[in-house]
Amino acid sequence: LAVKDPTAVERANLLNMAKLSIKGLIESALSFGRTLDSDYPPLQQFFVVMEHCLKHGLKVRKSFLSYNKTIWGPLELVEKLYPEAEEIAASVRDLPGLKTPLGRARAWLRLALMQKKMADYLRCLIIQRDLLSEFYEYHALMMEEEGAVIVGLLVGLNVIDANLCVKGEDLDSQVGVIDFSVYLKSDDDIGGKERNVQIAAILDQKNYVEELNRQLNSTVSSLHARVDSLEKSNTKLIEELAIAKNNIIKLQEENHQLRSENTLILMKTQHHLEATKVDVEAELQTYKHSRQGLDEMYNEARRQLREEAQLRQDMENELVVQVSMKHEIELAMKLLEKDIHEKQDTLIGLRQQLDEVKAINVEMYQKLQVSEDAMKEKNEIISRLEDKTNQINATMKQLEQRLQQAEKAQMEAEAEDVKLKQEYVNKSESLQNEFSQKEKQLLQLETDLKIEKEWRQTLEDDLQKEKETVSHLRTETQEIVNLKKEFLKLQEKNKQLKSICEDQEAALQELASKLSESKLKIEDIKEANKALQGQVWLKDKEATHCKLCEKEFSLSKRKHHCRNCGEIFCNACSDNELPLPSSPKPVRVCDSCHAILIQRCSSNVP
Repeated sequence: LAVKDPTAVERANLLNMAKLSIKGLIESALSFGRTLDSDYPPLQQFFVVMEHCLKHGLKVRKSFLSYNKTIWGPLELVEKLYPEAEEIAASVRDLPGLKTPLGRARAWLRLALMQKKMADYLRCLIIQRDLLSEFYEYHALMMEEEGAVIVGLLVGLNVIDANLCVKGEDLDSQVGVIDFSVYLKSDDDIGGKERNVQIAAILDQKNYVEELNRQLNSTVSSLHARVDSLEKSNTKLIEELAIAKNNIIKLQEENHQLRSENTLILMKTQHHLEATKVDVEAELQTYKHSRQGLDEMYNEARRQLREEAQLRQDMENELVVQVSMKHEIELAMKLLEKDIHEKQDTLIGLRQQLDEVKAINVEMYQKLQVSEDAMKEKNEIISRLEDKTNQINATMKQLEQRLQQAEKAQMEAEAEDVKLKQEYVNKSESLQNEFSQKEKQLLQLETDLKIEKEWRQTLEDDLQKEKETVSHLRTETQEIVNLKKEFLKLQEKNKQLKSICEDQEAALQELASKLSESKLKIEDIKEANKALQGQVWLKDKEATHCKLCEKEFSLSKRKHHCRNCGEIFCNACSDNELPLPSSPKPVRVCDSCHAILIQRCSSNVP
């Protein structure tokens, strides 16, 4: 025979003892009344067995006085892995009667059982095996698969309600001895097995309904929290819209003020032009004999006037485009206001997406301010260009008047030449005098020509500056076109976000309808349970035929028992199935009361 590993035999024995103690504790608690105190013998034996399981394979720790071997070390580690265990650890440390680590460990086990979280705490401890290796040997029960099996068995203890007094109990000096006589079967236990099965089935159904109610309450509370957060964000959006409206009103008032100032400046310039006209008429008398230079200057001025008129037309077109963009933005703002007022009561969505919409609105508002500033600057530039065009028109008129006067002077000079030829013989002396006068006039005309050249140079400089301003305005118009493209992209994003928001609203409405349907189903189940509380299961020997099809049960037609109404159906008639969150497969449901059906065999075990 092969020699077995003694540590494996110890683990198997401890696992079997844990199964027996947990099973006996649950069965005795269900028959006793489910609320246990510290003097209950099966409960005391359960704590002794758990203490032996936790002590198996413990490493010996050295101290100053002796070697220490206690289970308080790994149990104290649960506090770091599971934050909800901090309360138990703190209360155990504060107990006045406990002096040894073993007593603290026993108190910790009792408090964990009262909280119905012993399985959760030990499961967190088993998962972290690298931390458990500091306290246990590699062959210990908590380091092997038997520890996971025991943790799974401890989940069944959540059915039991324990009321233990830990404060006055002497846990340091208790002797942990397993009483095997408790686990020996007797004839009386076999007789009460059917009753225990019935009670366990009813308790399983009750636990399922409680778990379902708890999940539904948690989902409802989360939905309420989402609704509150969305209402807050909606109020914030309305406040921001009011602020944006106030800013638009202020900007319109500033625009009116600037237009009034522009009209005042135009009036002043007109008065100034009238004054300059008088001065130019006085100067025009000095430019009679400079017709060729004046013609060239007239042609250049006419060409410049055409260019300026073309520039002015381009600027007016840009102004029209900007005004249309502004109207479109105002219409978009009005549409947004209408959408917000209509959907104020039904707006439900995710907060992250609403924050993105808010950021996009802020960017649109900033771009609106930038475009309005650009509009103001362009209005000023247009007013300047209008002033300059008015000046150029005035100069053109003055130049035309000068040309007319020069032509008249030429005609007079030709008439004088004819007269001089006729009177040349008789008036030689007078001609000499006139010649001297003409020389003086020539000197004056040369000085006038110099002045005219200087004035022409200043006009060319002004034209160069105007060309630079025109190029600058073209770059600004290109930037405005780019801004318009970005604005269209933002509008498309806004439409996409609106569609996403509507989809989410529809999904939430579907969730709400499903929740209401599940609540109605739960209420129907509760009413059916109340109406069928007094009914008793039929015995297995008496149930020979199905209630619906009235055919005899066999191996192919198995029995399915309703937990509430006590009716027995065959597997062909009980086709209704219901998915459970705790089981991977759906369960069969009674046709009359919609309770869970149990398959029964000859030994009456579900």
